[in-house]
Amino acid sequence: MSSLSPKSVTLLLAQWNAGNDEALHAALPQVYDELLRLARHYMRGERPDHTLQGTALVHEAYLRLEKQGAVRFNDRSHFVAICAQLMRQILVEYARTHRAAKRDGGLKLTLDDAVAFKSRNVDLVELDDALTELAKLDAQQSKIVELRFFGGLSIEESAQALGLSPATVKRHWATARVWLHQQIKAEEA
Repeated sequence: MSSLSPKSVTLLLAQWNAGNDEALHAALPQVYDELLRLARHYMRGERPDHTLQGTALVHEAYLRLEKQGAVRFNDRSHFVAICAQLMRQILVEYARTHRAAKRDGGLKLTLDDAVAFKSRNVDLVELDDALTELAKLDAQQSKIVELRFFGGLSIEESAQALGLSPATVKRHWATARVWLHQQIKAEEA
């Protein structure tokens, strides 16, 4: 596990925000295992012959983060959430490309009970489209779904990353799950 405390990682991220490119290189190994765990979680929901590996997904997210420049990070949780968002974007782009290449084959992602889709597969592109629509209606709820599902953050970690109370996050999480369930169900009809 990490030899640096979350505060140390936060300090390194603040240094990177201030323009120290080496600080990101020093911080990344401290969160790498956590990012790899998230990437492997995402990849479990992908089709068996997917050409992307968990390590490649983490590395691609890191490269995109580096290319974007100094994003303002609140703390370690916020950094992991941004990386999770980048991994989601990479997988969705891959799914869209694959779908375009293969007319009838959408990539499927299995959503766990936490998102209220029990024992069924949801097309990753369909989920991304639904989240994009949710963001138009309520950006905060969309961000919470992203942090909880794609970022793997708990209610408390999501609350900390967004600067909200855990009760507010829990309430928005429940509402967003219901909305997504209805939205995806409607798209299937």
